[in-house]
Amino acid sequence: MLAETTRPAPVRDAAPRLGFLRSWDTAIIAAVLLSIAVAAATVAGFASPRNTGFLLIDLIPILLLALPMTLIILTGEIDLSVASVAGFISCVFGALWSAGMSLELIVPLCLVLGAVSGAVNGVLVSVLGLPSLAVTIGTLALYRGLAFVVLGDQAVTSFPRAITSGLQAKIGATGIPVWIIPVIILAIIFGVVLHFTGFGRSLFAIGYSEEAARFAGIRVAQTKFWLFIVSGAVAALVGVWWTLRYGSARGDNATGLELSVIAAVLLGGVSIFGGKGNLPGVIAGVVLLGILRNALQLARVPEDTLSMLTGGLLILAVVAPNAIAWSRTLSRTKQSS
Repeated sequence: MLAETTRPAPVRDAAPRLGFLRSWDTAIIAAVLLSIAVAAATVAGFASPRNTGFLLIDLIPILLLALPMTLIILTGEIDLSVASVAGFISCVFGALWSAGMSLELIVPLCLVLGAVSGAVNGVLVSVLGLPSLAVTIGTLALYRGLAFVVLGDQAVTSFPRAITSGLQAKIGATGIPVWIIPVIILAIIFGVVLHFTGFGRSLFAIGYSEEAARFAGIRVAQTKFWLFIVSGAVAALVGVWWTLRYGSARGDNATGLELSVIAAVLLGGVSIFGGKGNLPGVIAGVVLLGILRNALQLARVPEDTLSMLTGGLLILAVVAPNAIAWSRTLSRTKQSS
């Protein structure tokens, strides 16, 4: 009887186990934790409850705009007009308030007007087939111009202090603003829709290949149209928030905010070409951008440098994920050869 031969135990490749270390999501979360630790240790006042409250309040408009922006970029489109819509709605809000209208009526009217503004983008992109980059650059200028048409160079500041100060209410002595809770709930809703519904999966399909998505029965144009409407409505919500947060309605409100939003979304791992990304990564990108700006402001870094930081992170967010993907592809190629 021949001796029973034993097979050598398979050698497990360490690459799959370590693959997560090369993922962009892991890198961005690690960067968030590292930036918190470094800022808390080196920047005076960063870790105080008071500064935590200001940091989270400043994150609210960026996070709100990043939610629909994530969905739009996943489909391969972009909306550069969100900050201008917010500024336009802020001016409309101020004009209606000056005319004696109540907040209970102004807020829903502003949200509807924001949705209409988004629908203009949606028609031009999804119905007429125009590129969203060109369309939203145009409407960026259009809505910002309309903001100054509504109020000119004046500002409306006669909002009740009880309302404006209420937006800064904190949860006990934690420094955490109360209004971050509904924003988190809204983020959870967007996350569930994106990652756990057929509609969310269709966005990834559209971004990966519009032609294949159409063959699969996905209504590409209709989907994009509604995404732009949602983006406009959320931008209007940000316009209302911005006005009451700072107690001022003026034409330059939220100027430049679109760059911070896009930088945060791309920094969170969403591909500028569409079809790839996730909402938790985007939230981490928003937090990282907010932490860096807050820490540098406390360190009295000039505003021009902060703008350079946003631009640099925007470039990094485009280049780095592709470099990591290339590295992983090269590693797999070497293993198979």
